[in-house]
Amino acid sequence: MPSAPKPASDSVSEMVQVVLPNDANPLGYILGGTVMHLVDIAGAIAALRHTRTRVVTAAVDGLQFLHPIKVGDLIILRSRVTCTFGTSLEVAVDVLSEETLTGVRQLTSHAFLTFVSVDGAGSRLPVPPLLIETDADRRQCEEAHARRAQRLLKRKDGGVI
Repeated sequence: MPSAPKPASDSVSEMVQVVLPNDANPLGYILGGTVMHLVDIAGAIAALRHTRTRVVTAAVDGLQFLHPIKVGDLIILRSRVTCTFGTSLEVAVDVLSEETLTGVRQLTSHAFLTFVSVDGAGSRLPVPPLLIETDADRRQCEEAHARRAQRLLKRKDGGVI
């Protein structure tokens, strides 16, 4: 029996932590690899909340570093499911910095990640459909389908996923 569609709001996740010196490069900014690690975790949490299964990262699309985050600032990661594809789903992750003394926030990174739902043996599992509630949800899912089509085309042509 297929699962009932779930709204994106069920998958929303927010992680917050302070950027410490051991997270930073010699210039005092968070390492890109640390941001990527946190983006993957935030995305996986949203995917897990939607599927309630194990998930594995299959692809990262469009990771952009727009602004650096300083030691002492907060890093905020917001994630939500944007589209589902049968056994996989796309999650958008926005990364913001927050100056601790002023509260000023700034978008610093953005990425789309694809996760695959798997069982304990690593076999793919179906994911619940995404309930499209708004025009914005519909647009995001259409854009996700376009990104997926490009990934699959690259894979077919022997390129990277």
